Amino acid sequence: MPATEVALDLTRHLGEQTFSTILADPPWRFTHRSGKAAPEHHRLYRYATLPLHDIRSLPVQSFARSPAHCYLWVPNALLPLGLDVLAAWGFQYKTYLLWHKVRRDGASDGRGVGYYFRNVTEMLLFGVAGRSARTLPPARRQVNLFATQKREHSRKPDEQYSIIESCSPGPYLELFGRSPRRGWTVWGDEVPSPDSGDP
Repeated sequence: MPATEVALDLTRHLGEQTFSTILADPPWRFTHRSGKAAPEHHRLYRYATLPLHDIRSLPVQSFARSPAHCYLWVPNALLPLGLDVLAAWGFQYKTYLLWHKVRRDGASDGRGVGYYFRNVTEMLLFGVAGRSARTLPPARRQVNLFATQKREHSRKPDEQYSIIESCSPGPYLELFGRSPRRGWTVWGDEVPSPDSGDP
């Protein structure tokens, strides 16, 4: 879907709604100088991705209240791009939460990809917009590391929602979400439409 169509779909879905907290898990596109991907990286192409320009150009800022918080998932290898997108959406980077992917026994889950090191973590960047955009009081006790088991490819842990809801004010918007969630407005091409009959 072209960038303009993605932006239009988002605008049609949200209308004139605005949000105090925005969570996004963009379908980042990995590129390689050689034009080839290592066999272990073929899992990255299981779902449709977007080029950086399309992600940057989404009108996220127009749906953000002032002040507002933004949580942005970014793969370790694409950290500079994540910071760029956060700024393009109108947010100032402040810190990050780190997801440690573990096995049932609590040890690091080494099935992640990586050309240089085996990735067992993923970053959730945190940015703010507007004045007095401090986190809520529970955030003063929230450490920036949480460990949970991996699920299917690219799916983020449900624990993120309780952390965000305790640390940032609503209303809440999730971009590139996969399923409806109580108390959240969710937009994404994997979210069932209200008349689809899907759960």
